[in-house]
Amino acid sequence: MNDCLFCKIIAGEIPSRKVYEDEFVYAFCDINPIAPIHYLFIPKQHISGASEITPENAEIVGKIFTAIAKVAADENLGSGFRVVTNCGEDAGQTVGHLHFHLLAGTAMGWTVQAGV
Repeated sequence: MNDCLFCKIIAGEIPSRKVYEDEFVYAFCDINPIAPIHYLFIPKQHISGASEITPENAEIVGKIFTAIAKVAADENLGSGFRVVTNCGEDAGQTVGHLHFHLLAGTAMGWTVQAGV
């Protein structure tokens, strides 16, 4: 995808602070962190979001979670971390490329703001 922000990051056209890379996955620091540790894990293959996961490309999700587990172990995040993905505008997805947020470094609660 020529106009995809994350594809441009993977290609090195836009700088990022890389925390992990292999043949299938790229991970980097979020530029607007909401936790002391906030990394984004993305597939190198362009998939627009979780709703576009198919039997043909589903294997990449396992590779991403394997990468997340490796980074979490390497950074001693054994006390806990959260993995989040947003799918669609109403869920807060702002970049149309499948990505998972790894959040850690603080105790986290669970809140969802209801629009009622």
